[in-house]
Amino acid sequence: MTRAVLSIGSNIGDSLAHLQSAVDGLGDAVVAVSPVYSTAPWGGVEQQDFLNAVLLVDDSTAGSYDWLLRSRKLEEDADRVRDQRWGPRSLDVDVVDCEGIISADPELTLPHPRAHLRAFVLIPWLDVEPGATLMVDQEVRAVAEVLANLDRSERDGVRVTDSVLIR
Repeated sequence: MTRAVLSIGSNIGDSLAHLQSAVDGLGDAVVAVSPVYSTAPWGGVEQQDFLNAVLLVDDSTAGSYDWLLRSRKLEEDADRVRDQRWGPRSLDVDVVDCEGIISADPELTLPHPRAHLRAFVLIPWLDVEPGATLMVDQEVRAVAEVLANLDRSERDGVRVTDSVLIR
């Protein structure tokens, strides 16, 4: 395992700087960076809109748990506080997919158990990997198809910004 899809998001402080810190922290492992999107919060907690992006990363020395550890380190470096599920955060880094691996481990469920419900993950993912696939309900499906099946309001709530992350 070497390649992973990471979803990054922030809605506290300098959100763009927090997203850039994730890109910088992953260094040469970053293969592709999506455009930055503004997204209404997901999960029912009232808060500021998020900035979101997707990163494709690759490192021949990394397995799925390595990506999880790197993600947590990036969050820690951004002073992430976990006090409310789906609440505001300085930086959120989720391992969405790791070479199609399926894992039910509560520490790292792959693919991400809610990726197929989140336009803010699927839209930027398609920007960097147009032919992406995702296991949904024990079936490999095109991410474009999964996205098309989401409610229009979910898709319309994801708006591209002029902000750019530098790889």
